[in-house]
Amino acid sequence: MDVLAVAVRFGLYLSSMLCFGAAAFALHAPRGTADALPLRGLLVASIMSGLILSLVGLAVLSAGMAGVGIGEVDRATVASVIENTAAGTAWMVRMAAFVGLLAASILRVGMARMAAALLGGVVVATLAWGGHGAAGDGAAGWVHLVADVLHLLAAGTWLGALVALTLLAFGPSRTGAAHVDLLHRALRGFSTTGTLVVAVIVITGAASGWLLVGPGGVPLLGTTLYGRLLLAKIGLFVVMLVFAWGNRYRLTPALDRARREGDAPGAIAALRWSLASETACAVVVLALVAWLGTIEPIARS
Repeated sequence: MDVLAVAVRFGLYLSSMLCFGAAAFALHAPRGTADALPLRGLLVASIMSGLILSLVGLAVLSAGMAGVGIGEVDRATVASVIENTAAGTAWMVRMAAFVGLLAASILRVGMARMAAALLGGVVVATLAWGGHGAAGDGAAGWVHLVADVLHLLAAGTWLGALVALTLLAFGPSRTGAAHVDLLHRALRGFSTTGTLVVAVIVITGAASGWLLVGPGGVPLLGTTLYGRLLLAKIGLFVVMLVFAWGNRYRLTPALDRARREGDAPGAIAALRWSLASETACAVVVLALVAWLGTIEPIARS
């Protein structure tokens, strides 16, 4: 059950954040960028995966609360979870948002991108009710929950942009002048958003860490599974920051110079490696987050 719970949580985190991240990137990316990418296909695939994983996740949650195997869960138990728990309410909101998101992505009605980003944000926000932040009480509990929601939204924005930029860098026409110019504008366009995203992640992550671990728990981080996983997550986040710094201050300017000199393949190859590596780190971080959510945190002291 633990392995299944972690796997389902990871898949749900990944699909939900791709839904929101892809839609958000389409909103803030330079003109023409979204049209050059298969974002609609990525969005629909993520929505369908999210719907399926949400159903499986509800069964896993119900089985865990009832103390039975997933094959032994009955309809009454599932109904009780949906009707009587905050996680069940969040599940219903998420499913409704997924359906609305699917309609927005298929119909292509006016303001569809804005609607998709908003609904994707709702999907991601509901994940906070499956984490430790939803277990708090009083004002501290609300602060923790809000911090988790903002943390998830910022992470989804970053992941969506990383996937989109990686797809753009690996595009079949990546060495054409127009495509290189588009890639350069997309990288530069995300630089400001990326700085804000990192700031939100750092601030909200620190707030959640303080509420979960506290100063007294810091010396214990290396002695518990939760602490070691948390340290691994922080370490990978630092690695992602190094890649992001290199992309912004070294590789993007190098691409600009190569673009003007008509010799872009080498610069693009370096960007491809960096973006793919940063994206891989982000996926591993999500796996760690999914695992951390199933483990009792270090008691604050």
